[in-house]
Amino acid sequence: MKKHHYLFFLAACIAASCSSKKDAGFTAKIDNTLKASANQYEYLGTRNPDGRFPKSYHVKNDSLETSDSGWWCSGFYPGTLLYLNEANANQALKKLADKSLADLKKEQFNKTTHDLGFMMYCSYGNAERLRPNADYKLVLMNSAKSLATRYNAVAKCIQSWDSAPWNHATKDEMPVIIDNMMNLELLFWASKHSGDKTFYDIAVNHANTTMKNHFRPDYSSYHEVVYDKNTGAVVRQITNQGAADASAWARGQAWGLYGYVVMYRETKDRKYLEQAQNIAGFILNHPNLPADKIPYWDFNAPGIPNALRDSSAAAIMASALIELGSYSDKELSKKYYADANTMLTSLMAPEYFAAPNTNGGFLLKHGVGNMPNKTEVDTPLSYGDYYFIEALMRYKQAGL
Repeated sequence: MKKHHYLFFLAACIAASCSSKKDAGFTAKIDNTLKASANQYEYLGTRNPDGRFPKSYHVKNDSLETSDSGWWCSGFYPGTLLYLNEANANQALKKLADKSLADLKKEQFNKTTHDLGFMMYCSYGNAERLRPNADYKLVLMNSAKSLATRYNAVAKCIQSWDSAPWNHATKDEMPVIIDNMMNLELLFWASKHSGDKTFYDIAVNHANTTMKNHFRPDYSSYHEVVYDKNTGAVVRQITNQGAADASAWARGQAWGLYGYVVMYRETKDRKYLEQAQNIAGFILNHPNLPADKIPYWDFNAPGIPNALRDSSAAAIMASALIELGSYSDKELSKKYYADANTMLTSLMAPEYFAAPNTNGGFLLKHGVGNMPNKTEVDTPLSYGDYYFIEALMRYKQAGL
């Protein structure tokens, strides 16, 4: 999502350190990883069926798991292709991206999902940033309008899933998940593009409501808060994808961190900066965060230290920390950049970064999608790849 890389400049005092052999070597490693990733996504493109969007990969039968354009992950494949083409111009990747964008286009009118930020801003947002044109802008505006229809003015937040037994919500209730913070960037873009402050206000109200009701005193977050549609009252604070209602699901913590970094970027309201820094403090200072900074799938997962890691959560965290470092004081920035470096170093190592023409064409191994429902467990994930490449590009372009 996000992709305003010009925001991520550093002060001259930090830039001076970038001439060291260590930093030059790390930059070279990023360059090599980006080139290898481009080749890997060309390979993925040869395996992905027309009109489908890669989700994951099944090692046992060497098969891709794909979706149609309506799945929440559909924007990550074209978004990653666009990032990789930006890093190293590649006509094959551009062609794949353009085809995928065309297949995704109809989702601009999808009002049944809160994930239009993931779907349309990670894809068309990158496309519009790189090659501005009226068609891309229209798609993004329509997508923002569709997303805004899910806003509940009483609860002052955007409904995530539609009510259903599986998400613990009745017809008079509305579930809101922490992931929804990632969809607000689309609304900020729409407000700036159209001059309509309604989109901005919805994003701010949603972030404020989430900050009030999703977070515990230690700045960990619930995955899901269920509201009464008619009164806006909190009915339940629970989880759907974490280990327990009171646990800290790793990717949920990453979504919250990233989301409040975006909130500060777009509003310059320091309460969002402080929220992001507090979430980062919970993550980075947690006694269950391993030394290589790749978190367990839940910070309270059963079986630690033998619990599965989640490479996708680490990729999201790394990308957010790099941007957060550019807004923070010198001491915090140093910590954020160092921890992002450690995360990326780990993700670029063979334990997590796939060898050429393996892993179904995906980049990262060892992601965890939904452990409680036993889906996409210890496997590549399209969003893990997306935020991994975004983090590498942010790190390099920040001059770290």
